[in-house]
Amino acid sequence: MDNVTEFWVYFAAQPLMWIVVTLAIYTAALQLYRVAGFTPLLHPVLVSMSLLIGLLLLTETPYQTYFSGAQFIHFLLGPATVAIAVPLFDHFKTIRELWLPILLACVVGAFSAASIAVLVAWLFDARIETLLSIAPKSVTSPIALGISEKIGGYPELSAALCLVTGVLGSLLVPSVLRLMRVEDQETRGFVLGLTSHGFGTALALEVGALAGAFAGLAMGLTGLITAIMLPLLAALF
Repeated sequence: MDNVTEFWVYFAAQPLMWIVVTLAIYTAALQLYRVAGFTPLLHPVLVSMSLLIGLLLLTETPYQTYFSGAQFIHFLLGPATVAIAVPLFDHFKTIRELWLPILLACVVGAFSAASIAVLVAWLFDARIETLLSIAPKSVTSPIALGISEKIGGYPELSAALCLVTGVLGSLLVPSVLRLMRVEDQETRGFVLGLTSHGFGTALALEVGALAGAFAGLAMGLTGLITAIMLPLLAALF
């Protein structure tokens, strides 16, 4: 037992320790996801997040310590988001033919997602800072952090709400689409990307390349529209 404790103390002091732990947990979660038949309840991001939070609490490790080691993974969020342009390029002809309904759907979706969430929080007497943190919860985390900071919210709270939104969307949207008998990849991918940003896009890519292209497009456009819309609305109200 003493040897295990000594090893943990030594290992935890290494800067790349938390990258190794994060990748190991995600690999195990991905394998579990495949064995379980790709059920959304065991989505690898959800399982990994839960296990990492439990490990940090169990070892009493501050988030700052974890992030100092695992920040390289955070850095890769940007390139990973940009890489979604590849399936977009492959299916550009289909997207170009539908540009108007896509744009209108993104505008309505972005406004609805922000306004309904803020309205519900306002009915429960949430503080103004909380309302501003909730507003960007339906866009991908890097964009939500920037929006929240700009309009006076709490970026950390916005990031957490983005994760919750992505997880819940990945769990609920596929079931709703099945109930509505929506089968085409374009619609399935678009709805997943609009409602669940990165989580939904990852799930859409499992459906097919076309679904992934529309999910990435919806995620990007919704993020752009929200980044323009929310600061303007915040300044007005």
